Amino acid sequence: MSRRILVVCHEGRADAVTAADRVSTALRGHGIETVRNGSAEGAELVIVLGGDGTLLRAAEVARAYDVPLLGVNLGHVGFLAEAEPEALPSVVAHVVAREYTVEERMTIDVTIRTPDGREQHDWAINEAAVEKGERARMVEATIGVDGRGLSTFGCDGIILATPTGSTAYAFSGGGPLVWPDVEALLVVPIAAHALFARPMVVSTSSELQVQILPYEETHAVVWCDGRRRLDAPAGSRIEVRRGVQPVRLARLSQAPFSGRLVAKFNLPVHGWRGNREPS
Repeated sequence: MSRRILVVCHEGRADAVTAADRVSTALRGHGIETVRNGSAEGAELVIVLGGDGTLLRAAEVARAYDVPLLGVNLGHVGFLAEAEPEALPSVVAHVVAREYTVEERMTIDVTIRTPDGREQHDWAINEAAVEKGERARMVEATIGVDGRGLSTFGCDGIILATPTGSTAYAFSGGGPLVWPDVEALLVVPIAAHALFARPMVVSTSSELQVQILPYEETHAVVWCDGRRRLDAPAGSRIEVRRGVQPVRLARLSQAPFSGRLVAKFNLPVHGWRGNREPS
C-alpha cells in the first residue's frame, strides 16, 4: 500500500516554500506520495513547515482525520515543533523509516450559549481566550467551576487553556507552566480589577464557565487558538471542558519537556550540576 504524507507550509514565506519543496522532493525520491496544503484524508503524517501559527492551522486539518503532526520550526519559539530547519534531512530519514512516536495532546471543547438561545461550538489545543469586544471597555464577567460561581470582575480577558497552551497566551498572561502530560485545565484572568483573580489549575473532570454579565455595554469575543472568532454578546455563557478528540503530535526523540523549556526559552542553567551519585 502506498504511503501518503501531507506537507503544510506558509505559502507567503519563501523559506517555508523552499523547505516544503525540499521535503516533498526527498520523500517522493523514496516512493512516498506527497500533497501540499490539501486534505489530510488518507495521510500517514502531516509535516508542517512554519511557526506555531502554521502548526495550529495544520492541526485543524489533521485533527479531523486523526493524523499526527510533525512540526519543523521556521518561526520564533515554535514550541509545538519537533525540529529546526537544519534538521530537515534527519526529519525526512526518520519519516521514511517510520522512526517516530506519537503522543496525544489534550484539547478543549468550547460552547457559547447566547441569550437568544443560539449555541456555538468550537475547540482548541492551546486556549479559548475570552476578550473584550471593544477596546475602550472591559469584559464584565463571572467565572465559575462545575456550576458554582467563584468571582465576578471586570478585566481585559480570561484565558481558558490546556497544559499545551500553558506555554502560549496563558504564559504571557502570568499563568503557570504545566507539563503536557498533566491532566489539568487552566484559568488565567488578564488585568482583572479584583482581589481574587489569580490563575487557577483545575481537574479535567471539571467544567469551566464564564458568564458575560447582561450589561448593554458588555460585549465579548472568544478566540480559539487565536484563529477562530466567536461572538459572546452580553448575557452569554461560555463553557469549556476537556475535548473529546485530542491532537496527535509526532516525536522524533524522547527528550524530556524540561529540555524543551530550556531550549525554547533560552533559560539560564549554568549552575546546574546534574544528579550526583550518593557518597
